[in-house]
Amino acid sequence: MQKSLTVSRPIRSKERFLVFGRPTIEEAEIAEVVDSLRKCWLGTGPKVARFERDFAAYVGSPHAIGVHSCTAALHLSLLAAGLQPGDEVVTTPLTFCATTNAILHAGATPVLADIDRRTFNIDPAAVERAITPRTKALLPVHFAGRPCDMDALGDIARRRGLVLIEDCAHAIETRYKGRPAGTFGDFGCFSFYATKNITTGEGGMVITRDEEKSARLKMLALHGMSKDAWKRFSDDGYKHYSVVELGFKYNMMDLQAAIGLHQLPRIERWLERRRQIWDAYDRAFADLPIELPAPEEAGTRHALHLYTILVDEARCGISRDAFLGAMTAHGIGVGVHYQALPEHPLYQRLLGWKPTDCPHATEVGRHTVSLPISAGLTDEDVADVIAAVKAILA
Repeated sequence: MQKSLTVSRPIRSKERFLVFGRPTIEEAEIAEVVDSLRKCWLGTGPKVARFERDFAAYVGSPHAIGVHSCTAALHLSLLAAGLQPGDEVVTTPLTFCATTNAILHAGATPVLADIDRRTFNIDPAAVERAITPRTKALLPVHFAGRPCDMDALGDIARRRGLVLIEDCAHAIETRYKGRPAGTFGDFGCFSFYATKNITTGEGGMVITRDEEKSARLKMLALHGMSKDAWKRFSDDGYKHYSVVELGFKYNMMDLQAAIGLHQLPRIERWLERRRQIWDAYDRAFADLPIELPAPEEAGTRHALHLYTILVDEARCGISRDAFLGAMTAHGIGVGVHYQALPEHPLYQRLLGWKPTDCPHATEVGRHTVSLPISAGLTDEDVADVIAAVKAILA
């Protein structure tokens, strides 16, 4: 029998609603944005260049290109990889729609390989089965900040002669056998959206080892022009530009970089705070009839971006969607990451995908709930999340 959804005493009042993924903004970011406003340099300029250098140093990449979103980073990487219409890109069904949309916008065809049921990351064995003579690239997603099996995926890419593009939207701090996520492939794509571990509001970054590809990414990100705005209008003197490719308006602004410049130095401290919250959830929920995230694999570091539980009505006595509603009624914001891509009407219509194509991703997508785990949560916030989960399932 399904539990009652009536919440007679909400854990938090409406005025104290706990927003899911609320960013942590400190005074230094505010002052840096104001500095940009006072100097009237709002677009791509010196702060973007500095943020690119700082980020490249953090992940150990020779080249980093700031763009306005991870979606843009993925799209540009696929174009810089030289994909042509009809080429196939193998990716995961448990991801945000942007991963697949970027493939489609690049003119290629996305092909799904189901997830590993334990890790929720793409299954290398399923990748092998999905490859055809038309496959030109692999696009794994480090789901929730847990690194994919990069040994296996890298081996597949090398043996098959495939471009490897890593979707690191959740994975800035992620490490696999000591190496940062994004440094295994030809391209690594990162997100600084408002809910991410560090934010620039909107924003993204592409990293690559290849100097020529880095230069092309910069051109494609700003209309295909040979010189960006900072180089054209700096005090070194005006520089004429030439449009050499059909590009896009994907550049990052100094207003965005001004925030990221001060977020990045706090990233390790904030990771430790999320680890404290993660461990508190693991202890508190150990005896509840929900499935908790799998432990970190040896030799890896999880970025702890999402704490996802699975709510199965047969075990919990309440459906996932009813659980979401009950958490909201208790004043706790929650997320769903994600419905499997074949569940969405667009891809069913456009690509003929069916939920049964990816049974593991479909099952997870129908039961998953993401609980708040932002570094800015107080101990009281964490206690309220725990109390709400226990109240619903008790």
